[in-house]
Amino acid sequence: MASLVQGCPWCYIGKARFEEGLAAFAHRDQVEVVYRSFELDPGRAREDVAPVVDVLAAKYGRTPEEARAMEEHVASVAHGQGLAYRVEGRLHGGTFDLHRLLHLAKARGRQEALLDLAYRANFAEERSVYDSEVLVRLAVEAGLDESEARSVLADATAYADDVRADEREAAELGATGVPFFVLDRRYGVSGGQPAEVFTQALQQAWQGRALQPATAGTAPACDADGTCAV
Repeated sequence: MASLVQGCPWCYIGKARFEEGLAAFAHRDQVEVVYRSFELDPGRAREDVAPVVDVLAAKYGRTPEEARAMEEHVASVAHGQGLAYRVEGRLHGGTFDLHRLLHLAKARGRQEALLDLAYRANFAEERSVYDSEVLVRLAVEAGLDESEARSVLADATAYADDVRADEREAAELGATGVPFFVLDRRYGVSGGQPAEVFTQALQQAWQGRALQPATAGTAPACDADGTCAV
């Protein structure tokens, strides 16, 4: 299980690192990956959307130039992982609608396809995942039915309980930030760890051994209040 959120750059980077670590794991064909919802700023209103640089400057008490430098640092890490990442023009907002749509995608067997498209749109392209029309287009690109996607977005209760259930489960498992990976429902790995750390964690979990401190230690992550290591 991996708890991921669309607005968190370390989830974007952490997913790529986890997949690299999983590829190096001898028993990778016997690993099932399940994605769960986790929101940043869960109380943020749907219409409350602002440029990322402005949000960072306000949250951390920085100048716009300093906030932009923070984003450029994260971008350099993403680029080092082979991921596209744009600094200018990105937005920050509530992701509840996107999480509900991801649950529809899960029910239709297209969740990871939509997840990857949403990450690409949010971090690499000039497409806002806080725009309902963009979400519909992403859903169609992922192989979902357009009318069904529109119906889910139009009904605020659709899949809402599924999102809340994921968030309760994350809290029960001790996740206070993301990315947060749970192996065999017994071991937690927090943050965007290097790929080799994920491989080590998978090996230890497979053998039923407790994770070593280097595996369970801290790494860049985003907290539930929207604070991210930058």
